[in-house]
Amino acid sequence: MSSNSNYLDITLLGKEYRVACPAEEKDALRRAAAYVDEKIRGIAEKKRANGERVAVMVALNVAHEFLCLQDQRSEENQTPAPHDATGVDFDDTKRRIASMEAQLDAVLELQDKLI
Repeated sequence: MSSNSNYLDITLLGKEYRVACPAEEKDALRRAAAYVDEKIRGIAEKKRANGERVAVMVALNVAHEFLCLQDQRSEENQTPAPHDATGVDFDDTKRRIASMEAQLDAVLELQDKLI
């Protein structure tokens, strides 16, 4: 660990790196480094590629995961959940009730014309 509080020493694929990091972000950076190291090791085990190529592949994979999660969260925030804890689809139920009301109105209107 670095003696300077503005830096953090991390290890990726057996190599140590010193990175600038505010004290309040060190835990998050440690978690990120562990995640990236796991991804690097996974790709390095499968492919016999140089470090730069592995780093690029990991960067692309992590960016893709991030963007997919961001898109998913965006969709979840825009679309209200159609089911509650009971599993009832309220949007479908409302559509069915509206359809029944329209059918009843049509029948009542027809009945009024016949009387």
